[in-house]
Amino acid sequence: MHFDVVTLFPEMFTALTKSGVTGRACEHGLTTVSTWNIRDFCEDPRKTVDDRAYGGGPGMVMLIKPLEETLAAIQKSHQQSGIESGPVCLLSPQGKTFSQKLATDMLKYSNLTLICGRYEAVDQRFIDRNVDFELSIGDFVLSGGEIPAMAVMDAMIRLIPGVLGDENSALQDSFVNGLLDHPHYTRPEIYENLCVPDVLLGGHHAKIMDWRRQRSLELTLKRRPDLIEAARANGLLNQDDELFLKELSE
Repeated sequence: MHFDVVTLFPEMFTALTKSGVTGRACEHGLTTVSTWNIRDFCEDPRKTVDDRAYGGGPGMVMLIKPLEETLAAIQKSHQQSGIESGPVCLLSPQGKTFSQKLATDMLKYSNLTLICGRYEAVDQRFIDRNVDFELSIGDFVLSGGEIPAMAVMDAMIRLIPGVLGDENSALQDSFVNGLLDHPHYTRPEIYENLCVPDVLLGGHHAKIMDWRRQRSLELTLKRRPDLIEAARANGLLNQDDELFLKELSE
């Protein structure tokens, strides 16, 4: 999968392309990332990318022309390479909340362009003319779209076949089955009088699976009861799950 990232700070993305799981994915050619500096497509000597908002108010608004010129360069590069351009996504507080399901669904795209906004906003005309959808990573505001873009890319890249050492790792992540993940333990077996639960040491796989499922349900009910309701509505809870949740409630 290929990502084109439109940003004022392309250097930030080396954290993703040079480090950890995503860095190895880039190194092995399982994904590719191209960054495009908006200032490279400004026509004035000062490389201006923003201006004051019509109607007044605090903050600056990103200009439409440098953004459209950047997109035009991306599309030209795609044509020269003989590849089809994918959708354009703006990272925005007004966007749909990103989720594990969206990360999985978006893998259908072989190419994705991510627009990293800055300042107070992006000129709405650019959004109306060029953006296919907007994404948010939560109900809070950051200085720009770079960190949200990296979060989206990281979530997607780790789902690409061959990226993780064990393909089952992604299947056990939080949210994959609609619930939070269960607790995990490793060596030593006893650390300062804190012991690993006996069930995990017994080697009885069915009991281990039951324990993990119950701990996942328990943790989700405690921290994210909204996920329990969503899992129930989507048919992700079985009869044993419901009985266990009833016991917890009582």
